[in-house]
Formats: sequence, C-alpha cells, structure tokens
Amino acid sequence: MRPVRALPALLLSILVAGCATPPAVPPAADAVAVAQTAATEPLDAILAKPLYRMHPVEAGRYIAWVHEAEPDLRKRIAAIGRKNLGQPYRLNLLGEFPYQVHDDLPMFSLDHSDCVVFAEHTYAMALSQSWEEFFWMLQRIRYRDGVIGVATRNHYTEMDWNVANRWLVTDISADLAGPDGPAYTMTIDRARFLKTRHHTDASIPVETSRQAYVAKDRVAAIASQLREGDLVNVISTRDGQYWASHVGLVVLGPDGERHFLHSSEPQVREETFESYIARAAAREERNRQAGKNGQVLAGFKFLRLNDDMVVPPMAPQPRPGRPAGA
Repeated sequence: MRPVRALPALLLSILVAGCATPPAVPPAADAVAVAQTAATEPLDAILAKPLYRMHPVEAGRYIAWVHEAEPDLRKRIAAIGRKNLGQPYRLNLLGEFPYQVHDDLPMFSLDHSDCVVFAEHTYAMALSQSWEEFFWMLQRIRYRDGVIGVATRNHYTEMDWNVANRWLVTDISADLAGPDGPAYTMTIDRARFLKTRHHTDASIPVETSRQAYVAKDRVAAIASQLREGDLVNVISTRDGQYWASHVGLVVLGPDGERHFLHSSEPQVREETFESYIARAAAREERNRQAGKNGQVLAGFKFLRLNDDMVVPPMAPQPRPGRPAGA
C-alpha cells in the first residue's frame, strides 16, 4: 500500500474538536441557588434523569452512587454510557476556555456530546467517585500527560489519543485481524494543523505510523472476542486516505451480542455492528447516486480496556511562556 500524504484541512476538520457555542453562563446568584437545590434533591429524583439533563452537582452525586452500585468497571462504563442515550449530538464541542482563550469553548459538556466527548466523559466518570475526580480524570484522558493546552490535546485518534491513553486501552486490532489483515499508513503534521486551525505555533516534527484494522466484513467473525468497555475506532477512507472518523464503545446486549454505543447525529444511540455497517452502506449508496465523493467505511480498530489499570499522575503544568520581547 502506498504511503498516505499528510491529511488535508477537510479531513482535519472531521477529526478534531472545533467550534460550538457554549450555553450562556447564569448570574452567580442563580448558579449558587441551582447548585444548592441540586445538592439537596432526593437521590431517586436524580437517578430518574438522563445524565445529559443533570446539573454538575447532580452528576457528581450520580458518579458517587454508580461507583458503589456497580463495582465492575466494564459494566459501570456501559451503565454510564446508556445513561446518556438520547443525548443530543453537536460536532466540535470543547476547547480549553478559560484556561486558554484561542476560542470560547468549555472544557467539559454534560448536555451535548460528539463521539470523542461521549467516550472521554464516559470513561472519566466510570473511573471516578466524585465530580472533582471526574474533572481531573477527564483532563488526564483528554491531554497528553494531562497537561492542559491546545498543543497537548489528543487531536488525532490513532496517533495521539490511542497512544497517550495506553494506560487505559490497548490496541488489539492487529491480533484480531490476523497476520494477513489490512493496514494503512498515516502521516500527520501537527504543527501545520495547530497553526492553520488554532493559530498556535508549535515545533513538532511530521510523524508517520502504520495502523492495523479489522475489515468491515470480518467484524462478525471476531465480535465474540470483544469485551464490554472496549473502545471502537471507525476507519473510513476517501481518495486513498484512511483515518479514524468516529469512535464509540462496545457494550453487551441482553443476549450477549456485541453492540456499538456511540454519539452521532442526531443523538447517542446503541445498535449492533451489523446495523451500523448497513447504515454506512446506505449512506455511501446515496452519495454515489448523487455523485458525491463521500467517505467509505473500511473497517474498525478495537482497543481493549486494560484490566490491571494504573492511572498515571498528571505531569506538572508548565508556566506559560512570556510574550516575545517582554
């Protein structure tokens, strides 16, 4: 397979977080009153709500409750993910505001998600016992070594997120696909992306990596080897280039069938892999008939949730550099 050139701006816009308008911040007095009400609301009333309609104080109480109610991490991931079924989808949701002001996007979201936000929030909540621990864990997952900043955010799924979070998940795609399984070459230019997308200068060399995946027609054959809580990367292709265009989680259906739990337009949903593949084929056929050069589903990468997990500490947050000439 010939090497793939650096991904163009169009694909970068698909891969990474960008621009959505955060909800208006309520007046301080109103916010305090809402938080006080959430802190005293009966637990049964909180548990009756979907997670995406909870106030952060309520979410913190739910996180503490579910940690005690479901001690199995894999089952807890599935329970928390399903608590967000129906959560509205919004692409390009989060940023670093107010820590950095290159945009005005917040550092967490309960009321909406995109695919990465959904997976990150679900994992972070499942690994935590309080709101404060969840917020810390979210940044540990979202940023390289937990150092907050646009340049250290895990923008690229295969070469940033999967690598930085090896303490959490392990790529088993090559083992599942077998020695003759497919693979693709991916080349990324982080410095160019940060400059063009976030107006941020960074000296980062171009990097190339070879990525194994399971072809879509092989998923049914290997599905029984997947475990609840595993991470899914959806691999798409267009014009000879391959990339992880979507992510989600593996959960078990009532009969033990492997389901795909993920956030996509218009909301978080749970479906079989067969259903997801069929919907992708239908979309590709519509694009073909309309003469559109849309992306095509190639297959999936699967990452195993680690059993003996040790959450690494945050790296020290460096002091920001001073402006030139200061």
